[in-house]
Formats: sequence, C-alpha cells, structure tokens
Amino acid sequence: MTAAARIDPRPVEDDPSAWDAWVSGTSLGSYLQLSAWAEVKALNGWSSVRVATPAESAAADAGGNARIGTQVLVRRPTPMPWAFAYAPRGPVAERWSADRVAALTERLRDRLPAVAGRVSHLRIDPEVERDGPLDGDGELRSALRSNGWRPAPPIQPGSTRVIDLVAGEDALWGDLRKKWRQYVNKARSNGIRVVDADESRLGEFYRIYRETADRAGFLIRTEETYRATYRAFAPLGAVRLLFAETTDGEAVATLFLLRCGPRVVEPYGGMTEAGADTRANYLLKWEAIRSSGEQGATTYDLWGLAHEGIAHFKAGFGGREVHYVGAWDLVLDPAGRLAYDAAQRARVWVARRRRGLATEGSAAAFDGSGGAA
Repeated sequence: MTAAARIDPRPVEDDPSAWDAWVSGTSLGSYLQLSAWAEVKALNGWSSVRVATPAESAAADAGGNARIGTQVLVRRPTPMPWAFAYAPRGPVAERWSADRVAALTERLRDRLPAVAGRVSHLRIDPEVERDGPLDGDGELRSALRSNGWRPAPPIQPGSTRVIDLVAGEDALWGDLRKKWRQYVNKARSNGIRVVDADESRLGEFYRIYRETADRAGFLIRTEETYRATYRAFAPLGAVRLLFAETTDGEAVATLFLLRCGPRVVEPYGGMTEAGADTRANYLLKWEAIRSSGEQGATTYDLWGLAHEGIAHFKAGFGGREVHYVGAWDLVLDPAGRLAYDAAQRARVWVARRRRGLATEGSAAAFDGSGGAA
C-alpha cells in the first residue's frame, strides 16, 4: 500500500470533534473513549493523548472501518518520575486483526513518550467479547501477546450484561423474568413513578448513591466528580439522570446513564431501603431500558456483574452475559512498572482502610470512573 493511499491520523488525533464522531460511529465505541471523559479526568490531574493508525483509504476513512485508535489518560504521581497511562475501554476499532494491533502498538510506542514523556506502562481493556466474533479462537489475545502486551489486573468490570433494544418494547418486556415483571407492576401499584431530572438534582443522586455505597461496601468518588461528568456529557446530549419517586415526590432510587452513539450504559445508580421495599429499582431499570430504545438506542449495557447477587438481579432483565478479553499492559519502562505496582497497592490499601472497608478486592470494579484518580 502506498503512502498516498493512507489517511493521515493526525486530524482525528488532534481534533476532539472528529475523534468523538469516529468513536461514536463504531459499534463498540465507549463513553470512556469520548473527549468528554478526558475533560472529567483532567480535573483529577490526568492529561489525555489520542492515538490512531492511519485509515487505509479515503473510502474506509469515511466510515471509520479501517482505523484503530485509543484515547489514553496519563497521570504522573508525585514524586515518581514515570507517568502511568491508561486507555479505559480502548482501543476502539470496527474490525480487529493482528496487523492492526501491530500498527497501533508501534504508534503508541512512538507517540506516547513524545507527548507524555517517561511512561512506565500503558494499560488497555478493550470492550471486545472473549471468544466472540472479534476474538475467535483467542485471535485478538494472541495478537496482543505477540506484540508485547501482557494480561493485567482489571480496572473496569470484566463482564457485563448487554440488552439488544432493536427487538422493540414488547419483546423486551417478554424477556423480563416473570417475577421481575411482577415487581415492576408492584412498584407501579405502590405509586412509584420514574422521571428524568437535570443537574439541579445531582445532590439527591449523590445522597442515594452514597447510601448504597455505604451499605454495600464499595468506594465512590466525590459529588463534584459526578457533577463534572454530567456537565461534560450534557452538551453532547449523552447523559440522563433518572429517579424513581414515591407519590409525595421522595426519590428512592436513581440511575445515571451515559451514551456513546447508539449505546447506553448505566455506570452509576442506587436505591434507598424504601426503594427496595417498594420495588422501585425494578421499575426504574425497566423504564431506563424501555425509554432508551424509544430514544433510538440499539444497545443497553447494565455495566458490570460485580458479584453473584448483582448478576442475578440484572439477569432478570434479559439480554446476554458478556465476558471481555480483559486488561492488558504494554510495559514501556520496566523499572517504572515495578515502582507503580508497589505504589498502587499501597494507595488502595490506605483508601480502603480510611473508609473502614475490607482491603481485599478492587474498588474500581464497582465504579466506572476509570481506576486510580
């Protein structure tokens, strides 16, 4: 292939609007790969670098089909001389192949140090189903290994449940388990209603989310983090805040939804004890699924199966369980990688001790905010 037949990747790398259009146009684009997420993480000291391979032809570039790329978040914890790089739910590609993985790996090795300086390692966790169509017989994992990537501890959930919204409301309702349909109807008979809300009610969202986190024993971010997320995605029309309310207007359950192209994700949510008693959470989730399809989304991601109880609850809403290829590291500086691992273990231990939580397990597995920040 001649150089003239290749499309320069820099316009996509350097133009946030062009980048967002490309990510949103791929079938597996994630909200964590949009420039709005980089804005959110910048408040916590992360910088961002977008890295993409050239499209292979002008025709391919128009549809984005030949390109593979990722938005990388970079943070340099003081006093360490190395930065840590992380591509949440990246890379993004419509089609994967060994050649594309090799091309992106080469470009990452060149561009990351040039833009970000000394980087210990880059972690990725592509939203690709293990042994699925893009990883048949482990093809993607094999390509990663052959290009120097190694399996790494997860930051984002390793599995989820995905609902296909294309079938329509009647089919979606039929996919709910009988007991789940009964609970939805019970919530309605209890006078529960579901409403969309704006930024003015984020304080209520956080109160419920905080109560849920304290009850379940997982870490969450500060209230300002969720405000920043709402403000970053609102101009894109890519955020919804939903509440289940009692007849007197008391919020008893909440969901914070984010969207990328035709895909809706529910990374944050919770309920009060009253919400559990009235089954408000069942009606809330059903309405979130139903209305997402009504608004033109084609996929609803229930975002993570942290433990058996959550997996059972989410399975009642239909869809199918998806397990991803997992997290992978590309080590760019071996000494820096060793220093990072030691510092990260200490940080998680201290954070959980301060909250009085068990020190085992990954706090990030419960929170879609992208790990240590």
